[in-house]
Amino acid sequence: MKNAQLIKRAVLNSLGVLVYVYLVSLVMTQGEKIFGAADHKPFAPIAFLLLFILSALITGGLVLGKPILLFLDGLKKEGVKLLIYTGASLLALVLIMFSVLIYLK
Repeated sequence: MKNAQLIKRAVLNSLGVLVYVYLVSLVMTQGEKIFGAADHKPFAPIAFLLLFILSALITGGLVLGKPILLFLDGLKKEGVKLLIYTGASLLALVLIMFSVLIYLK
């Protein structure tokens, strides 16, 4: 893969993580409206922990899936580059989010 393709893939993976995190945060912030109050319901913590595990699986797949496949296919340099580019684009998104939070303060 060319560097431009790796960078494009990394940015798309990072945006996928951002969209997923946004959707999960919507469910978490609107949970009481969607599911009602969680009084005396043992299922709320179970549902939260299952969502946490599912989130690890989905975001792990988005971040690590293709780099691992490239690495196992013998394209070790490309796999490592893709992982680094994905990490850098995630860092950029985090910095943008914190900048927006500081600006809106």
